[in-house]
Amino acid sequence: QVQLVESGGGLVQAGGSLRLSCAASGSIFSIVSMGWYRQAPGKQRDLVAVITRGGSSNYADSVKGRFTISREYAKNTVYLQMNSLKPEDTAVYYCNVYSFTDRTHVYWGQGTQVTVSS
Repeated sequence: QVQLVESGGGLVQAGGSLRLSCAASGSIFSIVSMGWYRQAPGKQRDLVAVITRGGSSNYADSVKGRFTISREYAKNTVYLQMNSLKPEDTAVYYCNVYSFTDRTHVYWGQGTQVTVSS
């Protein structure tokens, strides 16, 4: 089992910045990747960014060049630095973990609201 605790959402004006954090605990050794998804009202949950255990990262086209995902292994924490925020970035952001033991497990954080005003 992996437990996730998110923090860092809030209200910001367009062009501003926020940093999201997600701390993992439990079966840390089994984590394969950590990432962030977001879900706007009436829309599906979409991948924002992901970072693998080896340090490789991938981003949605809509956030490339503006968002940066990073992982602090000593704290078992993944961050999402969001710069140049746009109103269309408004959504609930969810931390996501894939882990593997005898099979693949998927874990989700509780979600944190990010609201970007124009």
